[in-house]
Amino acid sequence: MARGPLAFQLWISVCLLLFFRARCFYLPGVAPQDFQNGDPLNPKVNKVTSTKTQLPYSYYSLPYCRPEHIVDSAENLGEVLRGDRIENSPYEFKMREPQMCNVVCHVTLNAKTAKEFKEKIDDEYRVNMILDNLPLVVPVPRPDQENSFVYQHGFHVGLRGQYAGNKDEKHFINNHLTFTVKYHKDPMTESARIVGFEVKPFSVKHEYEGEWSKKTRLTTCDPHAKRTVTSSESPQEVEDKKEIIFTYDVEFQESDVKWASRWDTYLLMADDQIHWFSIVNSLMIVLFLSGMVAMIMLRTLYRDISKYNQLETQEEAQEETGWKLVHGDVFRPPSNSDLLCVYVGTGVQFFGMILVTMLFAVLGFLSPKPRWVDDCHAPPLGLYGSLCWVLFSPSL
Repeated sequence: MARGPLAFQLWISVCLLLFFRARCFYLPGVAPQDFQNGDPLNPKVNKVTSTKTQLPYSYYSLPYCRPEHIVDSAENLGEVLRGDRIENSPYEFKMREPQMCNVVCHVTLNAKTAKEFKEKIDDEYRVNMILDNLPLVVPVPRPDQENSFVYQHGFHVGLRGQYAGNKDEKHFINNHLTFTVKYHKDPMTESARIVGFEVKPFSVKHEYEGEWSKKTRLTTCDPHAKRTVTSSESPQEVEDKKEIIFTYDVEFQESDVKWASRWDTYLLMADDQIHWFSIVNSLMIVLFLSGMVAMIMLRTLYRDISKYNQLETQEEAQEETGWKLVHGDVFRPPSNSDLLCVYVGTGVQFFGMILVTMLFAVLGFLSPKPRWVDDCHAPPLGLYGSLCWVLFSPSL
């Protein structure tokens, strides 16, 4: 009877030792990165997705601007499981150094590339990007509240509508991007951490004088003349033999949001990218397969029961056929039954814990990580210390 309290005291002692001796650590891919002024930032492009269709596409499947060498990269396991296609981009950022009207490339569309853009615009595809493992979002002002925004994942490839009094609907592409990188500065070291990545897309028909070259200055977006793109008054149409110039701006804003709280915006945002077609398709497949298996089982059982009811002699009744042959295996006790009970009981406990934790996370009562992870301060837990904290912390 004394073994229980003694084991509990021993477990508490081990946890306390690990609590004071272990050092803080981060899982690979989730550690914060400190950036100094002028440090290069590497924005990456992701897949192109839509809520109208369940088919995602790679970013470079469309005739966008390409870097010299395309390199695939995966930030973490979750992105791989979601089917993300993360690749490097031709955009170049430097920490806390604003940029204006940077020209990425000059593209002349043909019939094939124009058709590809039009199809993606009709299906409302969005371009996804990431910076420092943060997805790109588009802030949309809320009409019911001032100075309040709703965030959407990724920006639209383009839009479809009427322009200049033309009755026919045209396709316009978002070829100018205004990026906003939010950072939280450490007053002690002057280093900064990225806490937000936003964009405002515009469709602009850029104009220039003379023939196009890499050193050509735009008249619609010129940093020397302090002329920036603030609206889509003259949008860029998508048609055959149309010239498209892709440009971007970069702004940096200091934020009071700490690195540990930078995911709050994504956790509370209303994600409209719900693939209803894929969900209904999966449910229909599951119901169809379940019905097929149930029908096969019922037909087999009905045939065996009919045979049992048609037995004529006692000798035939003694012969076991069909489902009666498995009664010996069903009622035979398994080997190592005690160990099986332990495994089953532990599995049920883990399954219940995971189910309850996910339920609280869905309802919004549980944050995915504690706040003290930001500065890696107390409690300085190691691997086993973190396990003890999870088991005995009252906050969970």
